[in-house]
Amino acid sequence: MLDAKDKKLLILLQNDAKKTTKQLANELDLSITAVFERIKKLEKQQIIEKYVALLNNEKIQKNFIVLCHVKLVQHKKEYISQFEKEITQFPEVLECFHVSGDSDYILKICVRDIQEYREFMVSKLTNLQHIASTQSSFMIKEVKNSTVIEP
Repeated sequence: MLDAKDKKLLILLQNDAKKTTKQLANELDLSITAVFERIKKLEKQQIIEKYVALLNNEKIQKNFIVLCHVKLVQHKKEYISQFEKEITQFPEVLECFHVSGDSDYILKICVRDIQEYREFMVSKLTNLQHIASTQSSFMIKEVKNSTVIEP
């Protein structure tokens, strides 16, 4: 069970995981040792899964974001398993969600431009078996992008 200090600690770490234990201790009004032990406990419980660096897509010229809806020819277990195994191998696919509704999957794809997306579609995505159709939407403007989950 998370207490109020754990929840605040998780928010602080999600906003800036490079804060020192001393900085976190000051903000939480706890000792450095207490904060260190809380972090280790949250890691051990796998509440904190990993630490990452978020990149500026524009600066690395990968700011063409596509949401691609994918339908499989049939919802057979073997088709689902094969698609999920293969789609995770593509570095262009940042996220893949198995969803309800008209589509079977929604992919979030990050590439340099429309040409690179076309190349991805032609050489990778449409080469996968059991895909009945795809429908792509291109990001016009990022209105909100957060990685912070309120515990």
